[in-house]
Amino acid sequence: MIGLPILMYHGIHTARDARRGVFDARYSVTAEQFARQLDWLGEHGYVPVRLDAARPEGAVVLSFDDGDLSAVEVAMPMLAERGLVGEFCVTTDWVGQPGRIDPAAVRALAEASMGVGSHGRTHRHLADLSAHDLAEELTSSKRALEAWTGRPVDAMSLPGGRGGRREHLAATDAGYRWVMDSVPGPNRTVRPDRYLHRVAVTRRTTVGEFGRLVSWRGVAPRRLAARTAALEVPKRLLGNAGYTRVRGLVRSR
Repeated sequence: MIGLPILMYHGIHTARDARRGVFDARYSVTAEQFARQLDWLGEHGYVPVRLDAARPEGAVVLSFDDGDLSAVEVAMPMLAERGLVGEFCVTTDWVGQPGRIDPAAVRALAEASMGVGSHGRTHRHLADLSAHDLAEELTSSKRALEAWTGRPVDAMSLPGGRGGRREHLAATDAGYRWVMDSVPGPNRTVRPDRYLHRVAVTRRTTVGEFGRLVSWRGVAPRRLAARTAALEVPKRLLGNAGYTRVRGLVRSR
């Protein structure tokens, strides 16, 4: 086992149901898939940890973006019954909106010993913000989460998964110690002055592919890394807003 694998989830949904979260045809995994993935980790010696905890042999981080309602209704109970933890990164302006968790649920995550981090205040791409707006986006989200949880918040994941040196420095200045992007990689070196890379788990991820991504072996990781690199071209050409809009149109068809 090499480095620190960080897995990226969004929601745990069996079907589209606005009362139970915000369904995404790509990123919503089923409860059955999630259970099989947790079982695979245990069977292969992996131990889910929080970012602010000690890292034993086989440490892995399970991160959840956005603050979906399924975080507390599905993911948290499944983790707790196995004695496991996750890292939940919340977009604070979405708290209390339909399909999202409310402040009491944010506190419930902390009281269940889960990690609670930021996913920005508005979910705007940080690279698109002015220096003033960037600082406000990071600090206001951190303050809100600390008020709801009653404990320091020192981890965050980048909205949209992308950012550069300026955004990392701004996050550090705001008091974040661990900053995660969505660039796939095994994190062979874990340092606060570097982005932590994550591997997205999607509805199409089979158990076999899941294992190869966690261990970063075989064809699956290379294919994912190549796809991510190829997407950088349209992202640069279209910009964050344009790329997000085009991707949304394609995925809605």
